[in-house]
Amino acid sequence: MTAAPATSSDPDLQRRLQQDSIQLGGKTVYLNPFLYWRRFDANTDRWLREPGQLPEEQIAANRRRFYPELDWEQLDPQERLAKDGAVEMFLKSLELISTFNPDLTAGHLLEVERKMAVTKKKAFERWVMKALRRRQQEEARERNRFERDRSLRAWREWLGLEVTRQALVPVAMLVVLAVGGGWWWGSQQSCRQVIVDPGLPMSGSPSP
Repeated sequence: MTAAPATSSDPDLQRRLQQDSIQLGGKTVYLNPFLYWRRFDANTDRWLREPGQLPEEQIAANRRRFYPELDWEQLDPQERLAKDGAVEMFLKSLELISTFNPDLTAGHLLEVERKMAVTKKKAFERWVMKALRRRQQEEARERNRFERDRSLRAWREWLGLEVTRQALVPVAMLVVLAVGGGWWWGSQQSCRQVIVDPGLPMSGSPSP
């Protein structure tokens, strides 16, 4: 028995559910693989959600099965990534549908595939591009963290060298002397008596 989503009177939701499902042999079969998520284990969920889980050869062999109209040699790299990922999602979805609906015949599965090819291409492509962006962001964060850790480790190793400690001693002494000298000069300036010359009397003012 498939995992059915909650029903709703919302016409937009009903329209989306119609696009995400097909009636076969008196039962509703869901085309959106994420509608089966309640029956996933953690490995299946990760397998579905992470692009790059299927061999490249398998994806290349099925390109024309789902995109017969495309000239793959003319696609730019980003578009090819999106459509290769969509092919992977088609293959994964068909495998999940056949697993959760074992009574479907070969003819039923062909109907499922045809409707998916019409209704799910853009949705799969958008999903893949979002997943790839998330992966790139995570990889960038991991690289930045690795670079910070490597820099800190290099500094600690440099500071731990005997030569470094010997070189830092005179530098530290110069810093102490400079700070002490600055403090002494400042204290002398604050203690110095300031002499203010009396101003000249204004012209025309009465003399005492």
